[in-house]
Amino acid sequence: MKKSTAVTNIVSALDARTQLGQILRRVKNNGERFVIDRRGEPQAVIMSLGDYVDALAPSPAWLKKLGAASERRETNRLSMRQINAEIATVRREVRKRSR
Repeated sequence: MKKSTAVTNIVSALDARTQLGQILRRVKNNGERFVIDRRGEPQAVIMSLGDYVDALAPSPAWLKKLGAASERRETNRLSMRQINAEIATVRREVRKRSR
């Protein structure tokens, strides 16, 4: 996941109701967060699912480091078929070495 540089916007409940589609697009595309305000008091937050998961259960440092390395090598874009093929290749090599 990318590092969040989230912009937090405060919107009224009425604006949130009438502009929900636009708010959701901005959350998805720009990583923005929205605080929904009702009668001058914050009531709820709209944020991306990734930001929500990071807030509840942040990834340990070793996993973030591993993810960053995978992005640099572009192995984070492999399909399951490609991953399985790589695993099979490594297994064959290990078997050859152990003989």
